[in-house]
Amino acid sequence: MQPQSLELQGIEKSFGADNVLKSIDLAIRPGEFLSLVGMSGCGKSTLLRIIAGLETPDRGTVSIGNRQVTDVDPSERNLAMVFQSYALYPHMTVRENIATPLRMRRLSFTARLPLIGRMIASADTLRDIATSVEEAAETLQIGHLLDRKPAQLSGGQRQRVALARALVRQPAAFLMDEPLSNLDAKLRAHMREELTGLHRRLGATFIYVTHDQIEAMTMSDRIALMSEGGIEQLGTPDELYQRPASLTVARFIGTPTINLLPVEIGMSGRISAFGQEFGLEAAAQAAGPATLGIRAEDLRPAADGLAVRVLRSETYGADRFVTCALVQDQSVRVVMRQHAGESLPSEADGLLRLGFAEQRAHLFGADGRRCDVSARARVAA
Repeated sequence: MQPQSLELQGIEKSFGADNVLKSIDLAIRPGEFLSLVGMSGCGKSTLLRIIAGLETPDRGTVSIGNRQVTDVDPSERNLAMVFQSYALYPHMTVRENIATPLRMRRLSFTARLPLIGRMIASADTLRDIATSVEEAAETLQIGHLLDRKPAQLSGGQRQRVALARALVRQPAAFLMDEPLSNLDAKLRAHMREELTGLHRRLGATFIYVTHDQIEAMTMSDRIALMSEGGIEQLGTPDELYQRPASLTVARFIGTPTINLLPVEIGMSGRISAFGQEFGLEAAAQAAGPATLGIRAEDLRPAADGLAVRVLRSETYGADRFVTCALVQDQSVRVVMRQHAGESLPSEADGLLRLGFAEQRAHLFGADGRRCDVSARARVAA
């Protein structure tokens, strides 16, 4: 089946006095892997359930392809949903679990009954269902597990069975609600590769809900980062990392978390902190307090940088993460990423001066929104 586009227009949803979704507009391209990511309670799972038809929006419309489905029953939307809990039938074999959606769609009620069903069901239909099940199992590499029960499977194998059960329907789109959160770290990494490989092979539309920004960054074509019922930023993983639209996005995306410095924007637009002026100038931004964001990899030792005290240094394979506190404000902590083999020059008592790649800095105004900045020749403070 051809991958379908999905479009949400003006979606709003409240539960009592709790306004969960606030006028969501989102267009998902055919064959796209789009992740809805954000902290717990931001509305991402509710939005997915509205797409699936499991929740009804208070306002707005849902369209699949050229068809509006806002009031259409979930069973008529041709969407396959994979849940966090896998939702497998424990008394059925893997083969029977995968076949269930096809049997529900293609066989009458009496033809699905255990004893008389085999006598009245069409042999051709049963053969087609068996073939579809085996093809889906082969795609997910679980053909050797078809006669096992879910209790005999590992977590990763159960997840593949849930995916095969969704795949066998040939849906217009796959909806996935935190499907990897029950797996251990090593298996999650492996399943991320499995899912991205499956997406490439199928060319299908995937909508994926997660609170894990690593999952979103490594698998998605685009990410919709949600916060407090709205979409804070929509873009590619690189766009969210390189040009976060707000402090919320900057804090959420990236490991380790972005370093944030309180700064002042002068009347001329020049940016300074703790009496030191940086080689940056704010464009069309009112003077006053602001926040400067610096990624860990963009910090570096510098002769005339901010004075910090080294608190600890941790090595993770090829990387070293150096955590420091600003001398002029011990409550402000920064983390610098280095290659493990690099030297760490320091002054007496663990003091160090840090500069940063100014062309890669991120400035956020008092309202938390991104501000344009330009690099200029440094002026002495």
